[in-house]
Amino acid sequence: MTVGDIATIVGLLVACLVALLLVLVARREADAQRARAADDVASIKDEARSLLTDAQRREARAAAREDELSAEQHVLTDRERAVRAREDAVAETDRSVARRAADAEREAAERLASADREARGRLEALAGLTADEARTQLIAGLVADAVNAGAAQVRRAEVQARRTADARAKRIVVTAVQRTVVATSSQSAVTILPLPSDEMKGRIIGKEGRNIRLFEALTGVNVLIDDTPDAVVLSCFDPERREIAQSALEALMADGRIHPQRIEAAYADAVAGADDRTDAAGHDAAERAGVTNLHPELVRTIGRLRLRTSYGQNVLEHLVESALLAAAMAAEVGADIDVARRGAFLHDIGKAMSADVPGTHALVGGELARRFGESAVVVNAIASHHDEVPPDTVEAVLVQAADAASAARPGARREELDQYVERMDKLEQLVAAHPGVRRALAMSAGREVRVVVEPTEVDDFALPQLAVAIAKHIEADLTYPGEIKVTVVRELRASATAG
Repeated sequence: MTVGDIATIVGLLVACLVALLLVLVARREADAQRARAADDVASIKDEARSLLTDAQRREARAAAREDELSAEQHVLTDRERAVRAREDAVAETDRSVARRAADAEREAAERLASADREARGRLEALAGLTADEARTQLIAGLVADAVNAGAAQVRRAEVQARRTADARAKRIVVTAVQRTVVATSSQSAVTILPLPSDEMKGRIIGKEGRNIRLFEALTGVNVLIDDTPDAVVLSCFDPERREIAQSALEALMADGRIHPQRIEAAYADAVAGADDRTDAAGHDAAERAGVTNLHPELVRTIGRLRLRTSYGQNVLEHLVESALLAAAMAAEVGADIDVARRGAFLHDIGKAMSADVPGTHALVGGELARRFGESAVVVNAIASHHDEVPPDTVEAVLVQAADAASAARPGARREELDQYVERMDKLEQLVAAHPGVRRALAMSAGREVRVVVEPTEVDDFALPQLAVAIAKHIEADLTYPGEIKVTVVRELRASATAG
């Protein structure tokens, strides 16, 4: 046997020993695992037995607790029955007490009513009055006291309101007048035009005065050149003729060519441009017053008032000033500013048509404004500004105040007091000269005359004839703006004395 064989045998033996050792180790590990598994199974069994024992004990305790709860439920049920029985007994007792109380109350009421009737009978016998009569007297006395107290309270409130209102009204008017800046001088019967140069005087006069004579003959206006330095004065009582002359002379001075043919052409152009000047004046006045959306016919009618004066005050300027005053006062009192402004601007528009349409300028103006689409409040403000119709809104009253403030502004009107008194006296004397007139009273600044007649001399049937005769006499002998209303009054009194 060789060494190689020996080595092979040895290797085989070693491998067998190793394999045997591995088997022994594996068997030992398997035994250990089986032992551990057996221990785990035993532990689990012990734990299961313990849990089963605990569950049995808990089940026993639950059954015992359920028995206890059932017993308590029976006890509570018995107690509830007892409480219900007790409540029923208490309710029955309450009903019995209520019946007794009601019976006692009814008995007491009957006794009280009987005692009241007895006492009332004794009082009626002592006072000599029945209860209804005493109640009537008491109520009458209380009502009289309340009426007296209320009347006194109303008088105190009226005095306080009047005092406050007067102070506030003065403040509003003063504030409005101070805020409105307008010219205060009255209109005059002359127009002054500045001369561009001294040589223009000679051109206006013309050779041997032929230009100035023709100009005066055409226009009906006196031309004064030498009275005022560097100016020409046009003098005429008719403002329309004076305006035409002004327009013609301005055109001649602007052209520079002044001769008879040119004068005639300038005069014809001035006459033809009257409507354009009227429209321009109306639009300018409406713009200055802040009034918009006027009907074109109203604008044209307003423009005619540029040539109309009232006691020396230009009516168109008066309308613009009145509109500004009314708007300022409306803003102070919280009224409608646009209505007040519009009514004040249009309030004298009837003066442009009073010569063509019968009626006072206030009523004519109101009808004209209504016809051309003005609102009812504006129409009422126009028609009522002289109290010929009652004012319906506070804006209408503000129009009256603005009209009076504009007319009363110092320097606005130039009629003197003695002239006014003389005119009123003349009117009253003219009316008083009629037979049967006992007294004549000029009222509303001469717009109305009230005539009191002797009842023994003038009967009721003669009153209309007398009124017509007086009106015709005034028309024939007096010159006055607008209309004068004649009212004849006949009063008959009878008295007797018993002896």
